[in-house]
Amino acid sequence: MKKDIHPDYHFIDVKMTDGTVFKIRSTWGSEGDTLSLDIDPSVHPAWTGGSSRLMDTGGRVTKFKKKYEGLGF
Repeated sequence: MKKDIHPDYHFIDVKMTDGTVFKIRSTWGSEGDTLSLDIDPSVHPAWTGGSSRLMDTGGRVTKFKKKYEGLGF
């Protein structure tokens, strides 16, 4: 392996939105830094496979469907 071309790989703390903290190795920040998450992957539907409903605010979905109804979607 070539020397001095790889980023520093060190331990950081990751703080979840519920306040729990765990250690992980990363190239982000410096040794001992804390990364605070804005979106918690343990409860977010994108990562948990939860179902989400499509909100039709202001008839946008209806307007879109009507505009493209002849294309066979």
